[in-house]
Order: sequence, then structure tokens, then C-alpha cells
Amino acid sequence: MLVRYHPQVELSKFIANLKTVSSRLIRKEFGDHFSQVYRKPVLWTGSYFVASCGGVTIEQIKKYVEQQATPEL
Repeated sequence: MLVRYHPQVELSKFIANLKTVSSRLIRKEFGDHFSQVYRKPVLWTGSYFVASCGGVTIEQIKKYVEQQATPEL
């Protein structure tokens, strides 16, 4: 995932909000399926990984992200 955010925003709060909103939307859309296979009350763990990139253009980063393999379902 490639994300641009305002530097005044605390990264930990941004990630927490991203996880909260995405969890809510995923559960809303796929709630029936989740209740059959996922019993825990939380979707995401508390951990996360963030890396920054320098010396390359945003176009190069987007191309790299788009070329990553998709996970097997």
C-alpha cells in the first residue's frame, strides 16, 4: 500500500484510524462470511511496518507497488 499523508499527523494515529475504518468496512461488507471463519473480536494486530523511500520518483514507487504479486486466496 502506498500512502501519502500530512506530516503534521502522528503516524501511529493515522495507522490506527486506517485499521479501524478498514476493519469496519470489511466487516460490514463481509460480516456473514467473517462470522463463519473468524471468531476473534479484532481484525488487525496492534503492530505495523512503515518504510520511507528517498531518491526515487512517486511514479517509480507506484510502478514497483503495482508489479508486486497478489496473494493466493
